[in-house]
Amino acid sequence: MKRTRNVKIVATLGPSSDTYDGIRALHEAGADVFRLNMSHGSHEEIAEKHKIIRQIEEDTGSPIAILADLQGPKLRVGVFAGDNEQLDEGAKFRMDLEPAEGDSARVTLPHPEIFAALTPGATLLVNDGKIRLNVDACGADFADCTVIAGGVISNRKGVNVPDVELPLAALSDKDKADLEFVCELGVDWIALSFVQRPGDVEEARGLIKGRAAVLSKIEKPNAVDRFDEILAVSDGIMVARGDLGVELPVQNVPPIQKRLVRKCRAVAKPVIVATQMLESMIESPMPTRAEVSDVATAIYEGADAVMLSAESAAGDYPVEAVTTMDNVATEVELDPTYTQIIESSRQASRTTVADGIVAAAREIAETTDIKAICCFTQSGTTALLVARERPRVPILAMTPLQSTARQLCLTWGTNCVMTETMDRFKMAVVNAASAARRQGYADKTDQVLVTAGVPFNVAGSTNILRVAPCDERLIFATDPE
Repeated sequence: MKRTRNVKIVATLGPSSDTYDGIRALHEAGADVFRLNMSHGSHEEIAEKHKIIRQIEEDTGSPIAILADLQGPKLRVGVFAGDNEQLDEGAKFRMDLEPAEGDSARVTLPHPEIFAALTPGATLLVNDGKIRLNVDACGADFADCTVIAGGVISNRKGVNVPDVELPLAALSDKDKADLEFVCELGVDWIALSFVQRPGDVEEARGLIKGRAAVLSKIEKPNAVDRFDEILAVSDGIMVARGDLGVELPVQNVPPIQKRLVRKCRAVAKPVIVATQMLESMIESPMPTRAEVSDVATAIYEGADAVMLSAESAAGDYPVEAVTTMDNVATEVELDPTYTQIIESSRQASRTTVADGIVAAAREIAETTDIKAICCFTQSGTTALLVARERPRVPILAMTPLQSTARQLCLTWGTNCVMTETMDRFKMAVVNAASAARRQGYADKTDQVLVTAGVPFNVAGSTNILRVAPCDERLIFATDPE
């Protein structure tokens, strides 16, 4: 399905979008990637959504990426005798391992690993940061706190610990079972929650065994501090601004977002900006002006994708939310300022032959009458490198591997085309010309630019570049061999 924009749209599926007609409507409105939230729904329900997406993919003839988002460990308080209590600013409050029901003075926190990591002066955040506690004293089974910001605390509210690295793995037992299930099902991306260190990503990669690409969610201060290490072992990144905005001062999130997006682009790895992008559209057919500006900012920064969560999963206007995001993206990319920002942030460092090839491809395409850059790719690396250049012409990522085509649906500007396995460059050029015409990017009087690696079917071997006519007769006439 041909798109007129480069940034991709990720739509989360849920009760508002769990039928064939509903999911297809989201895809036709602009959704390129569908997110399956493993925090909600049984394996049977997840499998049914997966089946529907693959049917839509077959019916429309366009690759669709499926992202399975693992829940991660959930840290929660216990229950209260009266279901909830009011905590006033300045009051004393204890969290401990005692199983008794809570009251206005204490509650169970059934996570000994938290107490093992706490130190006096640390902060505990409850209910998405609405309640803030300062740790005065702590031990192996308790934390005595002072209420810094009060409010109502109720049963099983979530707890965040922003100041310390917790001795917790990113994968719970549930996550491991979910991971194996979705890998066997055949998803394209696995999103990891609660990433604190590169070892969390490496553990998941060992369990995935190459069956899906690994996307790390950056939602904790520790992940921001160790971002370069985490990025190095990840295939992609999600800037999960929800938890990040709870555990860090909210004013810190925008510069972090900008910095992480640029770092991802520098190493040619896709990055999603997520959380509360069109939040008001859960209940309203129109977004706020601030939300539209937020989506536009992420696009101006060069993000590969922007994501809808509850807006498309549980909202009253899922199709309208995707349509709005599509319209905003299209309008931003038509703005000359967008091109100036994207091109001014392009990094000029070239360290490999492939870097030089894709940089030259962009330069040639933008200074001559080239209609598209057609890149043949086995692993997706060539397409990722071309996308990093953010060329002004369309990118046709041509691959014989369906898994590669699907994964590239998350990458900026890539239009994925399935092709036969190639063993000769001339036939690759012929296929590229045919695909450009068939997809509506060129006609027989136009030219395209073709990149590939020779010998074919060797990952990471991009080493050849050719300007080619879109008329096969001219290709054979100029290159009879």
